[in-house]
Amino acid sequence: MKKTRGFEICKGFEDKEIHLPERKTKHSTGYDFECAEDTVVPKYEPGMNPTLIPTGIKVYMMDDEVLYLYNRSSNPKKKGLILANSVGVIDKDYYGNPDNDGHIMFAFYNNKEEDIIVKKGEAIGQGVFQKYLLVDHDQASGERAGGFGSTDKK
Repeated sequence: MKKTRGFEICKGFEDKEIHLPERKTKHSTGYDFECAEDTVVPKYEPGMNPTLIPTGIKVYMMDDEVLYLYNRSSNPKKKGLILANSVGVIDKDYYGNPDNDGHIMFAFYNNKEEDIIVKKGEAIGQGVFQKYLLVDHDQASGERAGGFGSTDKK
């Protein structure tokens, strides 16, 4: 069977009882992602880096597709969790990269007054597949050489 788009468990997470993302209703747009291991998201302090919450999941897709990562609508109010990058972008060539096998992680800040613990198996966000377009005479020829944040490395 030809693979079109889907999710797989990343290397190193095969025996960790990871659930593949799924839509909960027939009209849901997003695939719900869960936290792969208990993670503490400390309360925000100026200058701190976001906390990366692991999912243990990687994604494959068609050449003209992207997976956008969005926060759960309840996270800001209930847990104080805000996506650091507003929307995550997972490109096709992130899949299986040599740095982290394409491991999808959600980057969060916590705006509550106390640290927040996100438990393994808790829903943390959703992924939405989308087609994208290219401009006339697009000349992109670079190749991904790594994982998270690697497309701007020189």
